[in-house]
Amino acid sequence: MTPTLVRQHLPHAGATPRVYLRARARDWAEIQERMLVPLYEAVHERLEVGGGTRLLGLGCGSGLALLLAASRGAAVTGVDADSPERLALARERLLPEAWGTHARADARIVAGSPSDLVDANTPAYTLVTAFEPLGGAAGDSEGLVELVREAAPLAERGAPVVLVGWGPPERCATSAVLREVAGPADTVRADRRDDLEEVAQRAGFRPDGSGRVACPFGYADVESAVRGLLSTGLFDVALGATDLVQVGKELTEALQPHRRRDGTVWMPNVFRYLIARTR
Repeated sequence: MTPTLVRQHLPHAGATPRVYLRARARDWAEIQERMLVPLYEAVHERLEVGGGTRLLGLGCGSGLALLLAASRGAAVTGVDADSPERLALARERLLPEAWGTHARADARIVAGSPSDLVDANTPAYTLVTAFEPLGGAAGDSEGLVELVREAAPLAERGAPVVLVGWGPPERCATSAVLREVAGPADTVRADRRDDLEEVAQRAGFRPDGSGRVACPFGYADVESAVRGLLSTGLFDVALGATDLVQVGKELTEALQPHRRRDGTVWMPNVFRYLIARTR
């Protein structure tokens, strides 16, 4: 499994860094992103996303959550400053020119920050989502505070802002895999219960409900699991300390307890979301 992974994804194995980043973004969109669909749908259902919704997705990545909201009739805007490769996939999924139709004419995808969306002619958003789970990297709460604070002026007063974090470690099988490969210092800080509330408070929002959603990570085989998990960015510190070959081997070993007799990989996880309101 590992040699195939290396040939396909290592920049120093004949591919350029740009090709590597595109492959990683494609792995996210085709393998990993769907694991969070139960979370996206639970939030959309609870907040009654539909034809009257103007949704702003922060860190929208390859846009699956936006696509699901658009299928409910919402007008969606996605913004992301971190991955032009994922954003290119979001454009393929959502923008009219990719489909030869005006069915998604209300969709807008922007590379940058919320401040790049400021437009006097654009109506205020009725919902803001930040679906990237908090706790995946050191200092990510700081970045999230700044991101949602910057987005607040673009939303209606009292509009819901959705923040997401990992659930209890004993209910997140992936936490153990991350701990084994990335080490205690770099692993997901699962279920720090006050993190989401703290972000909301520091951004000037008021909490208004929360929930937990089961999001199992299921893969056809170990190779797909390794590719999917590497696409999350959660192992970037480990990759910087060693290389993709070593991290791939360690991941393969760490996934063995979660491998079923038919070769599939299954890891139950729970994610928590907080609904906050702009003031």
